[in-house]
Amino acid sequence: MDAARSYLDHAATTPMLPEAVEVMSRELGRVGNASSLHASGRAARRVVEESRELIAERLGARPSEVVFTSGGTEANNLAIKGLFWARRSPERQRILFSSIEHHALLDPVTWLAAHEGARIDVTPVDRQGRIQLDALHASVEQNPDDITVLTTMWANNEMGTIQPIREVVELAGRHGIPVHSDAVQAAGYVPLDFAGSELDAMTVTAHKLGGPVGVGALVIKRDVAPTPLLHGGGQERDLRSGTVGVALIAAFATALDLTVARQAEQADRIERLRQRLVDGITRIVPDAVVNGDPHAGQDHRLPNIAHVTFPGCEGDAMLMLFDAQGVEVSTGSACAAGVPQPSHVLLAMGFDEVAARGSLRFSLGHSSTDADVDRVLEVLPAVHERARAARLVRGGTR
Repeated sequence: MDAARSYLDHAATTPMLPEAVEVMSRELGRVGNASSLHASGRAARRVVEESRELIAERLGARPSEVVFTSGGTEANNLAIKGLFWARRSPERQRILFSSIEHHALLDPVTWLAAHEGARIDVTPVDRQGRIQLDALHASVEQNPDDITVLTTMWANNEMGTIQPIREVVELAGRHGIPVHSDAVQAAGYVPLDFAGSELDAMTVTAHKLGGPVGVGALVIKRDVAPTPLLHGGGQERDLRSGTVGVALIAAFATALDLTVARQAEQADRIERLRQRLVDGITRIVPDAVVNGDPHAGQDHRLPNIAHVTFPGCEGDAMLMLFDAQGVEVSTGSACAAGVPQPSHVLLAMGFDEVAARGSLRFSLGHSSTDADVDRVLEVLPAVHERARAARLVRGGTR
């Protein structure tokens, strides 16, 4: 990362930890396919299995429950498509999922509806971005026998709002419904205990934890058997065929190990930075609105995400103005065919399109410093003024 720039988009990807870079660089020099039986292959397999054991320990899982994938998107697809295909019948075609899922889950679910006959049942959320348990309860009790799988993310990637996973699992467990959770955003900032959660499947990925892009895992109980997406050599319990990336997996394990060890200390430090940031933003722009759960803590929201609406501004314009000043942030909106679209997460939370388009996500991480926050607050007045002026020129306040 250029030292002259302030990076506040850790929720998209966070810089690799130096220790993970060192491990990956060392392992890239190793020869040997981990499926080969000769000495080089056995050495590579040892690295993979020791990494698997470490990852499992840090996530509260058994090593046999860790299935390596290319990242969070593949793990989510394997969980949702795989469980749907494995459990569907003429009488059982329904998928329950929350209205604020990442596109890595939203798109597989909508694809199953369009191509495989799945019936989608969407759980609404409140104004803080937390699923409404009473609505979920009503959906389940409507006919629990027709549900193939239920999925709810552990923490939302735009708001940072933490979901009531234990209550969701308890509700589904009464009827034997498998529950999956996308824990990609949560893994670096709140303690995860797969066994304690009683989830059936959970997604994590390395690049949100200070590891490399291109590797993640689906943590899945041994007695849960989704239909594989890929067929080939039978690696990873025959759930994910393909030659495993030894260096990627070793770096993933190192990053997760260090992140978990430092989690409590880093969460406190990052929460203080976040508070400085939101205090400064609301002081400089009094009508700015900080969204999501106002309370910190593992039952409320992640410590690293601040989602802010700037009335009278376009988020995309502010992003580019910030970028021109060396500050990198995110809008949280999707872009389809070059046309910015309001975030489906914000719309699900009750925002109108104007407010949804006028929001930014500031996300901090292990490399964030007071200087990053200072830089945001330094350039914010000019960025805000120019963005408001541009909006007025393009068509008034609407």
